[in-house]
Formats: sequence, C-alpha cells, structure tokens
Amino acid sequence: MPRRKRQVIQRPNRRIAPVGTISDEIRSNLERVRYVGSPHHKSRPADYGFDPPVSPRGSKSLCDDIRPITLREAVKLFRAGIRLGMVSKSLKNGLPAFVWAVDDAGEAYEAIGDGPNYHGYRLKYDAANHAAVISEWNERSRGL
Repeated sequence: MPRRKRQVIQRPNRRIAPVGTISDEIRSNLERVRYVGSPHHKSRPADYGFDPPVSPRGSKSLCDDIRPITLREAVKLFRAGIRLGMVSKSLKNGLPAFVWAVDDAGEAYEAIGDGPNYHGYRLKYDAANHAAVISEWNERSRGL
C-alpha cells in the first residue's frame, strides 16, 4: 500500500502579522528579546556554548541539519525577521510567539519564544507555512 503524503494544515498561531499591524507596545517589547538557541535543535555545537554541547531530540526539527549555523548568523537572521515584521499575530507574554527569517540560500527558519528568549529551527519543506514564509520574506525584503 503506498504511503500517503502527510497532510499539513497551517495553524492560526503560525500566521505572519500583516504589515503595519504590530503595535508600538509590541515593537517596544521586541527590543528586549534575544536569540539564545537550544541544544534540542542542534546536531552540531558550533559556537553556542551549550552544556552538553548538543542534545538533538528526534521529535524536534534541527536548525543545522543542512549546514552549521553559528550563533552570530542565527542572531542576524532573527533580528532581520523582527526588522521586517516577520512575526506572528499570536502573542505569548506580550511578545510574538514566532519570528521567521530566510537565509541567503533561501532556507526558511522559525524561532519560537515564551518570554524574551527565543530558539529556532529550519522549517521543513512540507511545513504548512514554509511557502508563505518564503513568499512574504521575498515581498518584504524587496523594499530594502
């Protein structure tokens, strides 16, 4: 019996906030967030300083499954996502639950936070919001 393709449904909390809809309060709150990473989303320790260095979990997507991602690059992508307003409409503790970015190779990443600290992972090609993140990133980046 042939395997059925996994059906993915975009969850409402993973929708990108439309341009111009992020309040001044949320923008102010975004100034205090930081990308810290997680050893659960790494197969290579790079320069994150985790102890133990990596602890990938089978149920977690990896940010570095294609290539190593340094902390500096991850922070740069995270900040670019915030600058372009690539944040979720849904909030946790007054902050967007998700931030998205796309690297120079066209790989999409999703960062999740539950306070001022965020960690991220590469979006799989079959993720429900993968195409939307790439498309929106390209559209918003065009104006820079």
